[in-house]
Amino acid sequence: MFHETLAPTTDGPLAQSVKILIAGGFGVGKTTMVAAISEITPLRTEEVITESSTGIDDLTGVEGKTTTTVALDFGRISIDPGLVLYLFGTPGQDRFWFLWDELARGALGAVVLADTRRLESSFAAIDFFERRHIGFCVGVNIFDGAPYYTAEEVREALDLDDRVPILLCDARDRASCKRALVTLVEYLVVRSGG
Repeated sequence: MFHETLAPTTDGPLAQSVKILIAGGFGVGKTTMVAAISEITPLRTEEVITESSTGIDDLTGVEGKTTTTVALDFGRISIDPGLVLYLFGTPGQDRFWFLWDELARGALGAVVLADTRRLESSFAAIDFFERRHIGFCVGVNIFDGAPYYTAEEVREALDLDDRVPILLCDARDRASCKRALVTLVEYLVVRSGG
């Protein structure tokens, strides 16, 4: 598990660092979330979607999307002076899923972003983390014009365990993203019995 101690700061004790994934289907807002929350300029591996992806990539519901993450997004946020999260955004297109195993190596947990206009795109990510016993929460990303569902309706539609946290999340809003990460960390602490 990725968990290390950083160099001491002049302000006091050592900070603990953990690896968190920001995951979900294509076009759910992973790159947007990492950019909104990161306290450093995020590393992005976005490329323009070309005609060569026609017939390979499913753009249903995100026809206006012009770029895609081809490897990962990377950012960092200090939750408090003692805890630093390293954020790794996963690629969403099926053809890049082979990278998920490497990205998940050493991850403490994940925020799975969901889009209520196409909840079915969340199943693969949820299944990925459930099979690997990696704790996760679901952040229902708020898209303009998307249908609203309660957390319980989303839980039922995604067939989630009652303990998995679900919250509304605006991937464009730093405070909203921070709430999702804090919710995940609190859940991981309870899940580990700590």
